[in-house]
Amino acid sequence: MIKGLKFSIFCALLAGFSFSVNDIAIKYFTEKMPLHEVVLFRAIIALIFTLAVFLPFEGGWAALKTRRPLLHIFGGFCLVLANLCFFSALATIDLANASAIFFVAPLLITALSFLILKEKVGIRRWSALVVGMIGVLLIIKPGSINFEWAILLPLAAALAYSIKNIITRNMGLTETAVVMSFYLHLTFIASCLLMGLLFGDGKFNVSEDLALQFIFRAWVHPTQEMILVIFLAGVSSALGGYFIAQAYRHSSASLIAPFEYSTLPLAVFWGYFIWSEFPDTFSAVGIILILSSGIFVAFREGKLKTEPSAKRVSGRR
Repeated sequence: MIKGLKFSIFCALLAGFSFSVNDIAIKYFTEKMPLHEVVLFRAIIALIFTLAVFLPFEGGWAALKTRRPLLHIFGGFCLVLANLCFFSALATIDLANASAIFFVAPLLITALSFLILKEKVGIRRWSALVVGMIGVLLIIKPGSINFEWAILLPLAAALAYSIKNIITRNMGLTETAVVMSFYLHLTFIASCLLMGLLFGDGKFNVSEDLALQFIFRAWVHPTQEMILVIFLAGVSSALGGYFIAQAYRHSSASLIAPFEYSTLPLAVFWGYFIWSEFPDTFSAVGIILILSSGIFVAFREGKLKTEPSAKRVSGRR
């Protein structure tokens, strides 16, 4: 049991590191390439990596069969929307703030489970939800002179991700990590190709807003450096998804979920080390509140023997 727990924690920490590397790789492109072009090539690399490295250990091509293709497609489109919202925000706001706001997703899933699935949610988890949302407000600072509309994008990403998990919440019980990754990457590829056809020529890139420019910028021919960073993003995305699946496969979700939040201190570190970004006092308090409430909900749901909503943050990118 202890050996399995240590292995799971190790995998969860590796996943958190991999996802954080993916984030900084995408942020690198905010003024260089259109987002959908970056995500397209990232998805292609991640798909190739998944098929070449992970598929042989899961039974080969036969393991890709699924009885739930529509759920895969729906979940994939929700994650495409979540990715577009989250990563476009990085063109304008700090990595740490964007990551913290997105991590309110487990709390939103708890609320949506009550509203849509009629699950019972006690006063303690509702209190944690309120604390987490106060943390979001401290980061967003609505009404202040420092407010930027783009800071709402990670919140929209968290909502899209939460809806996806409410609708497809039991897929992980019947579908392997490789199957879910395979159809997810295919959905990303199809969606980004469509976006490239619709506005890849840059005809809609008329705004001075950096987030909108990141979405509507015309396609560019990548340099050798860009290709290396895209490759890094694709591999880190594939590794993150695989390691987090391994972590939850070998230990209970309530024990592993808190370690997913290792992405938050990493986001603060990368933001400061690479871009000289550092949260102000209000944002720092907000990050702590979101982190604390999310971990509390994970432990609380584990104690109640319900599926921790924090578990469903895995695979978010």
